[in-house]
Amino acid sequence: MSSTSAQMRAWRGPAILTFGFRPFFFGAAVWATLSMALWLLMLSGMMSLPTAFDPVSWHAHEFLFGYLSAVVAGFLLTAVPNWTGRLPIIGWPLGVLFGLWVAGRIGVAVSANLSPLVVAFVDIAFPVTMGLVIAREIVAGKNWRNLIVLGMLAVFTFGNALFHLEAAGSADPVAGYGLRIGLGAGVMMIGLIGGRIVPSFTRNWLVRRGSGRLPSPPMQRFDKASLLVLLVALFSWVLAPTHSVSGAFLLLAGTLHIIRLVRWAGYRTGSEPLVAVLHIGYGFLPLGALAIGAEIFWPGSFGSAAAQHLWMAGTVAVMTLAVMTRATLGHTGQPLTAGPATVGIYVFVLIAVLSRLGAGLWPSAAAWLHALAGLGWIAAFGGFSLVYGRLLLTLPADKQSGG
Repeated sequence: MSSTSAQMRAWRGPAILTFGFRPFFFGAAVWATLSMALWLLMLSGMMSLPTAFDPVSWHAHEFLFGYLSAVVAGFLLTAVPNWTGRLPIIGWPLGVLFGLWVAGRIGVAVSANLSPLVVAFVDIAFPVTMGLVIAREIVAGKNWRNLIVLGMLAVFTFGNALFHLEAAGSADPVAGYGLRIGLGAGVMMIGLIGGRIVPSFTRNWLVRRGSGRLPSPPMQRFDKASLLVLLVALFSWVLAPTHSVSGAFLLLAGTLHIIRLVRWAGYRTGSEPLVAVLHIGYGFLPLGALAIGAEIFWPGSFGSAAAQHLWMAGTVAVMTLAVMTRATLGHTGQPLTAGPATVGIYVFVLIAVLSRLGAGLWPSAAAWLHALAGLGWIAAFGGFSLVYGRLLLTLPADKQSGG
């Protein structure tokens, strides 16, 4: 086919397989909703899963390596054709990739009935295959500057493999290297990719509005220095999560990335939540670094789990929802503006993040704050599944077969 549109019109299968963002964004949102509901039921003692992971490890793994891997896949399968000028992967090859991701979720959920090696193989088959597909596209398109994204995906996959190894042994995987490596890779990806798209999308929107201060262009010397410090901070934190050197680098990285965020003129975006939420989501990256750094120097100031959730639930969840809503609207021909339902999705995920942080700050209220965080999460991702599901599961009229 000579174009993406021609590919989509020629495809006779399900509409969801016409572009990478469709199955993976929808699957990620549905899984985020379902896994949180299961987690709340497990916490209450009302049910259990036949998983070899303890409940906390299952919850952490399925959000980080389950949910985030799907969002990354949807983003890359949609972005890489733009980076390389090559046609996107659609149809049954896309369906096979999505099926591998689903198999991983099922395998981990029923892992008590399988050997650890089989579970790890089933779960890791998806990111490894995904990495090979992306590598082929980048190399074929000679898009060398984005090999760094492929490198971070490889580190993320290594973290998943190590998590499985730690879960099969005597180590606590939630406190282990695998989770920190995976989370560090995810935060670094957001620091890099977010540093490209947040100022670019903000600039585009502000230019249409007329005069006024515009964001600093992306990837200037300051941005590169900030990312380098973040990389060192994350590397140190992975190796020595309670060492004062790690704390110092995290505090420095947090400070630099707050300055970086201020340079993007986010204060001018309040009238368009679709743009403003990108700044809010990125803002949790430095806040998480500052909170984890503060927890190292002053234990108990936030609670280590609550501080880490500023990255897990704040940076990762808010930024991915921001990207999924914007990308879905843009690639389905909708106006790039947030309606009331989309604003509601953003509000609910922020309630979830702040409630989870509050549970660490006020232990006496932790029980109901945990419940509020879970319900806010379900409302946000369930809301995305319902509101955006129609766009993800159907084609615009001009892209339908024969249209």
